[in-house]
Amino acid sequence: MPILLLVIVIITVALLFDFINGFHDAANSVATIVATRVLTPLQAVIWAAFFNFVSAFSFGTGVAKTVGSGMVDLDVVTPYVILSGLSGAIVWDLITWWRGLPTSSSHALFGGYAGAAMARVAYLNELGRAPEALVPIGWIKTLLFMILAPIIGLVAAYGFMILVYWGFRTSNPKKMDTYFRKLQLVSAAALSYSHGTNDAQKTMGIITGVLVTAGYLKSFVVPIWVILAAHAAIGLGTLSGGWRIVHTMGSRITRLKPRGGFCAESAAASSILLATAMGVGVSTTHVITGAIAGVGSIQRLKAVRWGVATNIVWAWILTIPAAAVVAWISYSLIFTGGLDPQ
Repeated sequence: MPILLLVIVIITVALLFDFINGFHDAANSVATIVATRVLTPLQAVIWAAFFNFVSAFSFGTGVAKTVGSGMVDLDVVTPYVILSGLSGAIVWDLITWWRGLPTSSSHALFGGYAGAAMARVAYLNELGRAPEALVPIGWIKTLLFMILAPIIGLVAAYGFMILVYWGFRTSNPKKMDTYFRKLQLVSAAALSYSHGTNDAQKTMGIITGVLVTAGYLKSFVVPIWVILAAHAAIGLGTLSGGWRIVHTMGSRITRLKPRGGFCAESAAASSILLATAMGVGVSTTHVITGAIAGVGSIQRLKAVRWGVATNIVWAWILTIPAAAVVAWISYSLIFTGGLDPQ
């Protein structure tokens, strides 16, 4: 396949992944505001999609650089490796979307990219050298935040709920909900904004990576058109919704009221924006799930359906290796077919 055509195909697939990321992770942004009935589902996804897009130029491209060149050695990456990595991420995203599980599209992308790169090293050298494809420091940060992200969301939301109860201790609960129904518009916008700026950068990193490996860019600098395309794709994906996961996130983990929704969204947005400023790609799914659990546990631990939460955690654990396996298989088919020789 001519290199230009291959690059166009990969960019198209990357934007398709970004679109799928949008509707797969739409629940992160809209589940709480739908569950508290502040907005209808249609109103909520329009609100979320708008703020997904307008975050395009707000936090630089640090996350894109980490994803594109800080987790996998670019010396072993070819356009076919990137195509296989995207295939692994997309397949796993669609499987978990169909099952209604709020897994991380980010971790699916990381796992797919790593699995394809490791497969190439294994085929060119030997199986035992496959881990040489990975950049350890990038994976240390990713795996660390895989653990910390939901904990940060849970603790922050729990703290916000304490502040709300203390600050409104003399207020009528119905009056409180009137205030927080309006405030939740702000917190939902902040969550969608943080989701857009962190998650769209991951696709930017993949697209820029293929442009570098194909020789169209001399250094890893994200072009403006890539930034706009990635944010447009994730915004359109969010606009299409993801109602299976909305149901899980919005009602099956715990029952939310407007004040709880505000605290969960505010805690998650703060955590994601902090990670984005540090150039770390985090799972918005993990953060908001932890935040919702933190809100539910403020009353009593039994208010959180820990069985549902446990199933979600298992899906988190499986995401990276599952996407890596699919990507490895995809690359194996390409390599054995003679499409990506040494």
